[in-house]
Amino acid sequence: MEFSFWGMISHASLVAQIVLGLLVFMSIGSWALMIQKFFSLSSANRKALRGIDRFDKAPNLRDAVQSLGADPSSPLYYIAHQGVMEFNRSKELGNSSEVVVDNVRRALRQGAATEMARLQRSLSLLATTANTAPFIGLFGTVWGIMNSFHSIGMLKSASLATVAPGISEALVATAIGLAVAIPATCGYNLFIGKLSQIDTLLVNFAGFFLNRVQREINAQRPVQRTGATEL
Repeated sequence: MEFSFWGMISHASLVAQIVLGLLVFMSIGSWALMIQKFFSLSSANRKALRGIDRFDKAPNLRDAVQSLGADPSSPLYYIAHQGVMEFNRSKELGNSSEVVVDNVRRALRQGAATEMARLQRSLSLLATTANTAPFIGLFGTVWGIMNSFHSIGMLKSASLATVAPGISEALVATAIGLAVAIPATCGYNLFIGKLSQIDTLLVNFAGFFLNRVQREINAQRPVQRTGATEL
């Protein structure tokens, strides 16, 4: 008799079918999320690298910020926008240069945190899938074994024909649970690494931006003459 996976699923108990259907749904959802996250994080990393390079090569703060405006989807755009708004607001209030720098630093930190939160969105679903799928598969395993023992008790027979269907359900549930959890775990760890790289880029960009602000303030500060006489 040939092994038929779909035939075994169709003859499985209702609970086993629900468990397997839930695992298949989790697998499809996790793969869709992983594909979307892979492209979005790769794009964010690439745009951050290009943006930092353009920002660093610009001659002044105004041109540096305008260079980021060409790509509003870049994670640097929102951070730079927050920094510029705070810089202009602090200057209008007549704050000292130290206060302006501190305010801009806080704005950049908040902007970077907001961008990281946006990039991390929905990643907890992938972690939940990786953690719960083996236990859902284990539940299916336990249920299949319970059915096997129930069949033995009802038929008063421990033959292979009596035990095999329940054991098959149990093994299939375990296998599918692991098949869902392993890719989700690998994908989650991969994305955590990519997020760490992007976070480093955002922190570096905030440092570049703050240095630009300090140079801008120093350039606008009036030069104090020492009173030395010219010869």
